[in-house]
Amino acid sequence: MAGGGVWNLVFVLPMLVVFGLFSWSPIVQSVIMSFQKTNLLTPPEWVGIDNFVGVLTDPLLGRAILNTLYFAALALVLGFPLPLFMAVLMSEVKRMKGLYSALAYLPVVVPPVVAVLLWKVFYDASPTGVFNTVLGWVGIPPQPWLQSPATAMPSLVIEATWAAAGGSIIIYLAALLAVPPELYDAAEVDGATIWQKIWHVTLPQLRGILFIMLILQVIATAQVFLEPFLFTGGGPNNATVTILLLIYRYAFQNSLGGNYGEATALSVMLAIFLGLLSWVYFKLTDRWSTS
Repeated sequence: MAGGGVWNLVFVLPMLVVFGLFSWSPIVQSVIMSFQKTNLLTPPEWVGIDNFVGVLTDPLLGRAILNTLYFAALALVLGFPLPLFMAVLMSEVKRMKGLYSALAYLPVVVPPVVAVLLWKVFYDASPTGVFNTVLGWVGIPPQPWLQSPATAMPSLVIEATWAAAGGSIIIYLAALLAVPPELYDAAEVDGATIWQKIWHVTLPQLRGILFIMLILQVIATAQVFLEPFLFTGGGPNNATVTILLLIYRYAFQNSLGGNYGEATALSVMLAIFLGLLSWVYFKLTDRWSTS
């Protein structure tokens, strides 16, 4: 038994070394850097909590937090129920289910940068833009999709939902296969409609996976960067500046070489917040997801 324990440790040791080197080592270095003033070009200077004070007193931080919360709220309203609805709808299809699954997953295969550049063409604010041309068919004037503070964030959310929904659809389709068909048969005998079967059978059976997908989406939307960076650069008038985009600005758009201390300080605060949020969330939903 003792020998087996030693050999188990020997086999696990390389994985632990790689995990510590490439996962925990950067985390520890980031925490240390958050207490330093450095641009990675000159020797670092220990400044204590000055980086955290600088970040917390930045007037743009509040705007970035509100924008991130706005993005997350819109993404939850649009992006959370849509994949579930599509998965349930596709599970009811009797023919060409594989084709529909492939089409639903296709946006995930498209490289994210390519997808954003494609949608920038769709969002062209001129009357000849793709979406504005469609609106013109029904008499609606051209819309400044990315140029207006009122429509910029919803436009980003629509593209992000399109790009990410395919992965969630596939997960929900796999989860639906585990729902006992006898439950649907019993509900049908009782005269339940399709919506009643979804509410009383499908959703309760998917409760655990729904809770997991919800927290994963919250974490993902709290770290949104690609869409505001490539679509608007944080504009117009900072209407789409998010927390990660602010971190990028600290690191690459300030002084010579950037201020990596403030960038990592904000990163550490975001990681701590998401960690605490996840812990509280799982504590609150543990009983509901397993009962």
